[in-house]
Amino acid sequence: MPNEQRLKRGVLAAACLAFLPAATGCGGPPPESGGAREASDVTVVAPARIEVIASLTGCEAEIRVEADELREGVCRTAEGDYLITTFPAEEYKLTWLDTASVYGGRYLVGPRWAITAKPELLEGLRKKVGGTVRDLGASRGTAPGTPSPSS
Repeated sequence: MPNEQRLKRGVLAAACLAFLPAATGCGGPPPESGGAREASDVTVVAPARIEVIASLTGCEAEIRVEADELREGVCRTAEGDYLITTFPAEEYKLTWLDTASVYGGRYLVGPRWAITAKPELLEGLRKKVGGTVRDLGASRGTAPGTPSPSS
């Protein structure tokens, strides 16, 4: 069965990667333009959604936050719990990371997303979804949004 799950994840990842080029720039021209879009007007699709990242890590995320600035989902696995946070724009992620730096800790970060987990989980997750492990300084408490056993 593990090979079947790995195959499913690979197919899902390939489908997502194949879909991205076709999905970019699918919106129509802005109403005020009155015509065709310039190449610089192409809207880029967000690199990932919580559901895609969760699937690649082998879980089905429970969405905890749906807001204009971010979406947050918790994954509960045998290896441990972790949060996947996605952002509509890179600026929101940078602001979130700046705020998280007050707490310190390590985070797995990709384009418009971040994963909050115990440090020992981050490398395994990085191998599944990519990204970069960022150290935001010495840990001075619980990182924002870290799932607790009771949440």
